[in-house]
Amino acid sequence: MIRRVTVPSLFPPPRYSHASVVEAGATLAFLAGAVPLDAEGKLVGDGDPVRQAEQVLANLGEQLRAVGSDLAHVVATDVYVVSADTAVLSAVWDVVEASGLSTGPHASTLIGVACLGYTGQLVEITATAVIPPVSPVPEGAPC
Repeated sequence: MIRRVTVPSLFPPPRYSHASVVEAGATLAFLAGAVPLDAEGKLVGDGDPVRQAEQVLANLGEQLRAVGSDLAHVVATDVYVVSADTAVLSAVWDVVEASGLSTGPHASTLIGVACLGYTGQLVEITATAVIPPVSPVPEGAPC
């Protein structure tokens, strides 16, 4: 269903693919940016991009479950980090790499930005995922 492509004539990407190809007929979910807020809307990890990345990925996981998918079925992400420091960007990417998103690996872009939508927010991730088909339960099988 998902074919991940690394182009041999390009520089080998570290833990992501150059492209993700999804066969026609698949159901896709386009997710709004996952942010580092808890269920009450409070910022998690004030001043800590790594902790915020962990919360963002937890929230992304919740978004995916709500539509019948998971981190392993993500085909593309954009990872936004409020920083121009490559060490900070790399620290956030390490969190992404340690998550189920690396299963693919998916196509991704890591972007340093000046600011994001919530006060104190340092990380946001948008995603596109495949919703895997549900296998029918065989007749007579327990549910």
